[in-house]
Parts: sequence; C-alpha cells; structure tokens
Amino acid sequence: MTESASPYISHPRIMVLGVQPGPRPFRIVEIDGIVVGEATAVIDVLSAAAAFGITVHDLDDPDVVRWVGGDKFTWTRH
Repeated sequence: MTESASPYISHPRIMVLGVQPGPRPFRIVEIDGIVVGEATAVIDVLSAAAAFGITVHDLDDPDVVRWVGGDKFTWTRH
C-alpha cells in the first residue's frame, strides 16, 4: 500500500485577511467562515474572537489564526 505524502493544512476558526486600502487601512476578520468585522489592530482580532467564545493564547499558532497577506504586525499596505 502506498501512502501519499500530503502536507498538513490547518483549518483555524479565525482568519484575518489582507490589508484593505483606505484612509484607515483595515483587515477583514472571519470566524468559522463568516465575516464578523474589520480589524485595525491585533486587539480587534482578539475582541472578535472573545465575542465568539474563542480564547487565543498564541496569535502565531496556525491552528488558531491564519494570517493572509501578512502577519500580526501587518496593518498597512506596502
């Protein structure tokens, strides 16, 4: 029997999408695949998670949060 080598892909409940342009750039936050709001800083992501009963201990854990188009320090477009 042959097993295919496939990388592990996590499916975190929280996804923070890339920076959107504007006078005050923001990132869209999804929880469980539903858009729940906009974030202009990490605290907004944590607040959205808390509102859905999610406690985030490590923002760098890809099993918890997926950062698209940057990381937790990316809040403006380059």
